Amino acid sequence: MIAIENLVQFFIETREHTENICKPLEIEDYVVQPIADVSPPKWHLGHTTWFFEEFILKHHKEGYTLFSEDFAFVFNSYYESVGKRVVRTDRGNLSRPTVDQVYAYRTYVTQALQELLEEEITPIVEKLLTIGIHHEKQHQELLVTDIKYILGNNPLTPIYEGELRFRESKKETLQSFITINEGVYEIGHTGEDFCYDNELGRHKVYLHDYQISNTLVTNGEWIAFIEAGGYQETLLWHSEGWDWVNTHEITAPMYWYLIDDEWHQYTLNNGLQKINPDETLAHISYYEAFAFAQWKGMRLPTEFEWEVASSQLDWGDRWEWTESSYLPYPGYTKEEGALGEYNGKFMVNQKVLRGGSVATPPKHTRHTYRNFFQTGLRWQFTGLRLAK
Repeated sequence: MIAIENLVQFFIETREHTENICKPLEIEDYVVQPIADVSPPKWHLGHTTWFFEEFILKHHKEGYTLFSEDFAFVFNSYYESVGKRVVRTDRGNLSRPTVDQVYAYRTYVTQALQELLEEEITPIVEKLLTIGIHHEKQHQELLVTDIKYILGNNPLTPIYEGELRFRESKKETLQSFITINEGVYEIGHTGEDFCYDNELGRHKVYLHDYQISNTLVTNGEWIAFIEAGGYQETLLWHSEGWDWVNTHEITAPMYWYLIDDEWHQYTLNNGLQKINPDETLAHISYYEAFAFAQWKGMRLPTEFEWEVASSQLDWGDRWEWTESSYLPYPGYTKEEGALGEYNGKFMVNQKVLRGGSVATPPKHTRHTYRNFFQTGLRWQFTGLRLAK
């Protein structure tokens, strides 16, 4: 566990980092919601603040007064047991509260929580504070990817200008395959460091012999897939994936554009750039990852294969799609109360991703971390690693 004084500092650093992510934004950028999956930056700022107010200050700070009676309704996300909330698709309609009011709310809650932390911290407050910090870190990544979607779908493709830099691609080394021998392996988090409940309980799995790539798939490999007609070959796709391709007229990864017969991509810090074929692919769905692996005559690793091999892999630039459905581990127990809605209620119709991405904030990923998304989503920095 983190020492209390370090935990308090961790809280302050986290709150500051969220606001630093938003510094390059213009006031108009804070309210935009182009699609249901992308929340306005203003909403992220308020929601992460509401979490601390709702789960800590309301119940553990004597005499605490809510900043606004309306903010629980405005900034609750999916906690059905806590109360009513604005429908997710309507977050972009929140011209009020203003951005200034949301920042005032952040200051109010941060100061109130710091006052509470100057007192003796109970074990329950310590636990809730730790969860709240990592909850905000999750939203920091969502902030980055949502801002990229907002700017990247602006017809002017503006650049995210600020001190924060996101290395969206790196040149991959020569590919080779790491062999993992069959056997019984232990999966899941161990130790006293923070983890989410979905990383527990630790359990054994039997794995057959397999090989896993030491590199992620590159832009150049994906261009070869496109030129070979991968998006037109029905036999490579799940039926549901094929419907998705045709319904949405998908012909390339998100943010890819064919301009004068050359592939370009939108990047946060540099805007529209010619694609470097040697750099790491991003922004693909599970459907696309599966089809590409089929085309290569290989497959995606399971999350268990990925975790066992992770100590031999260079991971952390892309969330890597796996062939594992998002399901509870043996002995999984949800958190009590409203926090039980955090992970367990989503264990259906989703695939597990492993690793982390260039948008994942510091001190927030580990080799047992189980991210999860629906199969057609690709606005996160998602890629793939082949297995056979």
